[in-house]
Amino acid sequence: MPNNKTPKTFGIWGNTDKGKFWELLEPILNWANEKKIVPHITTRIQDNLPHKFKNNLNIINSAADFLKLDFILSLGGDGTMLSAARAIGDRGIPIMGIHLGELGFLAEVTIDQMFDRLNLVAKGEYLTQSRMVLQANIDNKEISKTFYALNDFVIDRGKSQRILKMNLFSNGQFVSEYKADGLVFATPTGSTAYSLSAGGPIVMPKLRAIVVSPLSPHTLTLRPIVVPDDQLLEIKFPDHEKVAFAVDGQVNEYLDPDTKIIIQKSPYDIRMISFKDSNYFQTLMLKMGWGRRGKS
Repeated sequence: MPNNKTPKTFGIWGNTDKGKFWELLEPILNWANEKKIVPHITTRIQDNLPHKFKNNLNIINSAADFLKLDFILSLGGDGTMLSAARAIGDRGIPIMGIHLGELGFLAEVTIDQMFDRLNLVAKGEYLTQSRMVLQANIDNKEISKTFYALNDFVIDRGKSQRILKMNLFSNGQFVSEYKADGLVFATPTGSTAYSLSAGGPIVMPKLRAIVVSPLSPHTLTLRPIVVPDDQLLEIKFPDHEKVAFAVDGQVNEYLDPDTKIIIQKSPYDIRMISFKDSNYFQTLMLKMGWGRRGKS
């Protein structure tokens, strides 16, 4: 549904390694001044500001500062969006993604569209779409950690050359033994990322489900499976091998073989800004060549 709240503040989250980000920063700040919307920048942006940059800006110094913002403008690619989502966590601040690179699926607004879209946001003429997040609880004898992923969790063999053996349970029921290079646990949002390259299905973001896709399974009978979001998934390692664990492809851990991993739906969603004319299938076609035939 349309969100009629007109923003008074917003945050800028960006990939400071991209030259295009720095080209756009000042025009965005000028737009904010014109619309009387107060901008805030991250400490990373502050630390990399050019010496000639004279604007006196509000800084996001802590996670609590996100609560002062009406939305986050993410400038970069999908990786930038994913890092912004992890930083926002359960605070409910909607994210609008601007795509600066060659391929982006989460950051669906292009630079050419940016100010037209921002003007709609300034008038409250936008939508927010809830995106499911996964939660992973990792426990062993020495440490307990909780991670959250908007796209996916990946368990793989890491530096080992051996096949990884994993037993998967869903709500306490045995699903299967997997002999593979690893497993991808994806949200509907993440179904178009690593899970897709592993042969998993495309799942529309509004659905509430978890996609489990094996990586290079050593049998033809194991295929990706989609389970409802009320399932608690537990992974055990009967061969007692060390495994690698990745969060959205950006956070990596090496886990002891006796580690207990439980994956389930997170208690919170990430909110993403969308618009009345947004078209998921059009995005699939433009970003991934959905439905296109090869050149003759």
